[in-house]
Amino acid sequence: MGIWQFIQEQILGMKWLNEVIGFGLSALGLDVSGRIGGSIQFFLYDVVKITILLCFLIFVISYIQSFFPPERSKRILGRFHGIRANIISALLGTVTPFCSCSSIPLFIGFTSAGLPLGVTFSFLISSPMVDLGSLVLLMSIFGTKVALVYVLLGLVIAVAGGMIIEKMHMEKYVESFVLSAGSVDIESPDLTVRERLIYAKEQMAETFKKVFPYILLGVGIGAVIHNWIPESWVETVLGNRNPFGVIIATIVGIPMYADIFGTIPVAEALLAKGAQLGTVLSFMMAVTTLSLPSMIMLRKAVKPKLLGLFIAICAVGIIVVGYLFNAVQYMLI
Repeated sequence: MGIWQFIQEQILGMKWLNEVIGFGLSALGLDVSGRIGGSIQFFLYDVVKITILLCFLIFVISYIQSFFPPERSKRILGRFHGIRANIISALLGTVTPFCSCSSIPLFIGFTSAGLPLGVTFSFLISSPMVDLGSLVLLMSIFGTKVALVYVLLGLVIAVAGGMIIEKMHMEKYVESFVLSAGSVDIESPDLTVRERLIYAKEQMAETFKKVFPYILLGVGIGAVIHNWIPESWVETVLGNRNPFGVIIATIVGIPMYADIFGTIPVAEALLAKGAQLGTVLSFMMAVTTLSLPSMIMLRKAVKPKLLGLFIAICAVGIIVVGYLFNAVQYMLI
């Protein structure tokens, strides 16, 4: 237990880094217990910590992903039927792109290849919501139990959502160009270890360039919340005294566009200010899964009725998960 706590706090959480930054800022004459000094410390600590974890995670996940190109993933999914296909699809989503806008082209490709619509939607839900990066980052901030339960419930939403769409036979609400596109079966060449490492390095650099601005924005917002927003304000809107906090957090999160790396600092600051755990996790899920830009992209591939059903399933699932986390928060943190 002591060893795991050390890993969680000092390796994943990098508490030592926070102390080093605080010591350095104090040496420069800044009061880290004040608003300005505290904001700067929060900003520098979270940016450096998330950047280090981000680059490491993207490299490792991209290396794993090199074994699962779209055509191989399609063949894997084609071997399964029923709920097993939804489960495998949701699990495959954990080793694919980090945001919903990146997942949609793969969703279109899988649907064009003739995979069942419910199976492809399980992938579309899980990919931005519960990737492996979110698991490690959540562990670094909220602890192991919260991270594991978050990922498990995210997978449940993905599997259940895909099955509901499958049972409702919504294929006629997919745009015709997607269904008629067909697919080209191109065998992936067997990559060498060196080629996989190069691929992982390139993916790390490309993803980092896209994600880093959202990290800066998310950490900046988190720093403001952490040091400038009165705790009573957050508790009033998102604390246990407001039974609609989860719904508000979900609705506020939907129009935003970010990924898990940009939303975690905001969630961390909200939790520290008195927001309930399930409420901040609902906000994270809504931002990463139902962002407005990704819904606009998805509308190009599906008709309004299917898009509305997808949003409704995800929103209801996120809200249920939020209230569930709030109910058992005392057991998790």
